[in-house]
Parts: sequence; C-alpha cells; structure tokens
Amino acid sequence: MRLRALLENDALGLRLLGGEDELDRTVRGVMTTDLKDPSRYLSGGELVLTGLAWRADPSDAEPFVRILASAGVAALAAGEAELGDIPDDLVEACSRHRLPLFAVNESVAFATITEHVVRQVSGERAGDLAAVVDRHRRLMTSGPAGGGPEVVLDLLGSDLDLRAWVLSPTGRQIAGAGEPLEAGLAATLAGEHLAATRTGRRGPHRLSAAGATYSLFPIRNTGRGAAPASRDVRETVLSDWLLAVEADAGDWPAARLDLLQGVTQLIAVERDRRDAARTVRRRLAQEVLELVQTGAAPAEIAARLRVAAPVLLPGLGTAPHWQVVVARVEWDQDPGQGSAVDSGPVAQALLEEILVDPATVGAESADRIAVAHSGDEAIALVPLAAGPLPDSEDEGPATALGLHADALLAAVRAPLSAGLADDGRLTLGVSAAVHSAEGLRGALEEARHARRVAAARPGRVCAAGHHELASHVLLLPFVPDDVRRAFTARLLDPLRDYDRRHRAELIPTLEAFLDCDGSWTRCATRLHLHVNTLRYRVGRIEQLTGRDLSRLEDKLDFFLALRMS
Repeated sequence: MRLRALLENDALGLRLLGGEDELDRTVRGVMTTDLKDPSRYLSGGELVLTGLAWRADPSDAEPFVRILASAGVAALAAGEAELGDIPDDLVEACSRHRLPLFAVNESVAFATITEHVVRQVSGERAGDLAAVVDRHRRLMTSGPAGGGPEVVLDLLGSDLDLRAWVLSPTGRQIAGAGEPLEAGLAATLAGEHLAATRTGRRGPHRLSAAGATYSLFPIRNTGRGAAPASRDVRETVLSDWLLAVEADAGDWPAARLDLLQGVTQLIAVERDRRDAARTVRRRLAQEVLELVQTGAAPAEIAARLRVAAPVLLPGLGTAPHWQVVVARVEWDQDPGQGSAVDSGPVAQALLEEILVDPATVGAESADRIAVAHSGDEAIALVPLAAGPLPDSEDEGPATALGLHADALLAAVRAPLSAGLADDGRLTLGVSAAVHSAEGLRGALEEARHARRVAAARPGRVCAAGHHELASHVLLLPFVPDDVRRAFTARLLDPLRDYDRRHRAELIPTLEAFLDCDGSWTRCATRLHLHVNTLRYRVGRIEQLTGRDLSRLEDKLDFFLALRMS
C-alpha cells in the first residue's frame, strides 16, 4: 500500500507534518517501538509507530531519525498522547532526512493502525502471489513442470510468511520449503486429515500440535484417473495428498483461502503429471502378473523381467532378485449404497506409497516401484539388488536383503488406521525373494497366503511375511469361525471361569508351561513358583478340562486353542 492511502482513511487519525513529496512510498509492514535504536528489528519499508518514550531531550531526535532513514523505513508516525504536540526537533530531523512524519491523534490506538496496515499489506501480497500462482499453473498445464510444488511453497514462504509442506496420506513429505517436518508430527497431521475427511468435514482442517497450529488442505486428484466428485470418499481418501500450512486458517479472509485452494489445484496438476509417469511401470507389472497367472513359460516371463529391470533399476549390471507384495483394502458395505467401493486402484496407489522409505523426501522416490492390480488386490513386483538370497532358516545379515512385513507398516499404521476408520481394513503379505522367473508364481502364491494370515488378525492395518507360513500360523486363518469358537471354548472356558472366581492364574500358567516345553523346573523359575505349586496348578488344569498335559496331543490342542483365542 502507499503512504497516501493512510491519509485518506479518517478512522486512522493521521495528520501529515512533513514529507508530502514522499507519499507515494510503498508500505511493506508496520512496527511499534520506543527503543532509541530499533535498527536490528527493521528490514525496510515499515511504517514505524512511536509513543516518543525514547526522547529525553531535543538532541535525541536527530540520531533516532537517522537510524530510521538508514534502515529504509517508509515513514514515522508519532503519538500525541505523551507530549501533546509533536516536538519541533523531531519535525526538523525528519525534514532533513526526507522521512515522512505523521502525528497520531491521542484518541486512536496504535493497534488500530497496525491492524489496518497488516490487513492491507497482506491482501496486496496475496493478490501478487495469486497472480504468480496463476502464471505458474498455466505454465505447468501447458508444458513441463516449472520446478514442481517446491516453487509455489517457496512463494508462500517469501510473500506470505507461510511455512507449508505437501504430505502423502501416510505422512511422508512430498515437498516443502525450508526445514522438513519431524516424521512423527507429519504422521499426526496426515492421520488428523484422514480422520476428518472420513467424517465428512470440509477442509481446511485445523490441528494444534507441537506448540503450533496447522491448517490442512486436501489436494484432490484432478487428472484422468480421478474419481468423480459424487463417488464414495473411501475411493480417494487413502491416495490423496494434503497441504499442511503452519497457520490457523480459521480467521483468514476469503481471498487468502481462495489463494490456498489455487495452490492445491496447482500441486494437483503436478501430482497428475507424476502419476502419468508411473504408467509404464504399472504396465510392466501388469504384463508380468498376467503371464504368471496364466501359466506362461518361464522363458517368456524372464524376457519380460529383462525389460522391466532397466526401467526399475537403471544402471544395474546383473539381473535383480524379486519380491512380491500383495495388499488389499476392504470396506464394510454400506447398506444405503447401490454398489461396492472400487478398492483395487486405492490399494494400488497405497501400496506404491507404502513401499517407499518413509524417510525419503520427494515424489520421485517411488520411481522404482511397479504395482499392478487385479480386482480388489494390488500386487507389487519389487526389484532387489542382486546378492545372496535370504535363507529362511538363517536370521543373519542375508535377511536384510528383502522387505519385511512389519517394517513396511511400522511408520504408516497410525495415519492409515485413521483413514480406514471403523469400516475399513488394509492387509498385506510379503513373499520371500526369488532370483528367477520360475520362482515368481510361487512368490505370488506365498504373498497371497501371507496376506490371508494377516487378514485373520485383529486390527485395521495388518501384515504378515513369508517366514510365518512355515508353522501352524498358516493353517489357523482357514479354520471356520464357528469351529474356532467351539474349540477354544471347550478347552479354555473352564479355566477362565475358575480364574475369574479364584484368581488362580491357570491360563498364564498353562501358557508358560507350554512355552517351556513342559519343563517343570524352567516353568517354576519363570513364574517364581515352587515346583509343588506349579504341579498343583497343572493338576487343576487337567482336572477341569479332562486333558493330560503329559500327552503330546493334549499339549498341541491347548497350544492351538491359546493361539486361536
């Protein structure tokens, strides 16, 4: 804004005392001070408000004004409440340094002037930034990206003093200006955004965390793969990005909110561009998957893998090993809806995100991940640098070669659980690594079996790995629920009832006894009991259930009952 505009507003109570020729100066900010030397707090272009408390005698005016003029301030406004009329020495000093001087009527608070200037300056800056954003949008929609989201986030920081980050639905940082968000905070913001979206609340969503307030703006996918606005929100909630701004948007004017909406649309254009770049990798994965599922010859599958390897691992000298990861997103059917949620594309986009290291910043980090989808199932073909294959019987360094089911979900479980709410589940299975086309069919079936094991577990986000398929855990998920309930009730309900009435701890004793392979000494030591006390408890277990814990068959039944419960 111009200094001249301040005089045109009667509500500000300003009277010009000197500097009429300088009224076209631009005001870029406002500061109130009574320091003799406020230079450290000045950056140029400010309207400085002062109550004159710094002035002890007439000689103080010259150095004070000289400091303001050297700092490049736009003007000085002195209040009349302290001394009445503005001293002549101050008027003369401002005249010598060509610094416009205003008198502020004692009935007008400095806060009134400050609020007016801040509102006007912010509005003008927002208008300038909106023009820049609009130009940038036209550039991005008509040609190659002009620097990506980082350019716009830099503009938000420099022109509006807003720190902002683009986050994935798991809380991974896609882009940001300045310092990155702490990983835990980013996951919290993503979780809040997903939870609010699921409840139907309109953005921006506001959240106080880590001593600051953040406003969360959804970044809707506007590209060819975008779902129509009328479709179920569950089809997009787990794949849309969000813009996190360190500010409270609750009291923003409409113009600034519109500007931020424009920023999210601009970032959505870049998101669509990057999604389009994934088409080749998705097609490669789809081709390999179709060959594997239709029983194609290993030589044909190997040929496809040789095509895929340079795309997914450029510069790799030897053929990589491969792992298969299967994911499925399932929703409870809403009786009021006519059709089920299309979960295949959601699982595909989500698996592409999950397979990226959560500490990695940027969207390009997913460039080496190929994910196809078949029905409601997403299937990832993950290349691994060639080396010794992990041995399922060996927990040594070789096992670090591949992906681990629990590690994949550790950083994303909390935000995704918020997005799944109380009607959705994500289950994931991971195969062992294979080094040839012949092994891919077995790896796919292994990953699918592992996912079914994960689906049998409680919780909204569950995973299982290939190492869990070599034990009884593989069989338990396929036991019908009614059989499972009847089996565990027959064996364990008498013990639970007895524990409830007598606090005898028979169930913990049974678990410890089986875990110690029936060793009386080791079990008594673990439970801090005398061996005779342990024998009494085991005898009571046998009496209540009619079983004999010295028999292998009865031990196995108890073991399975405990696992299924």
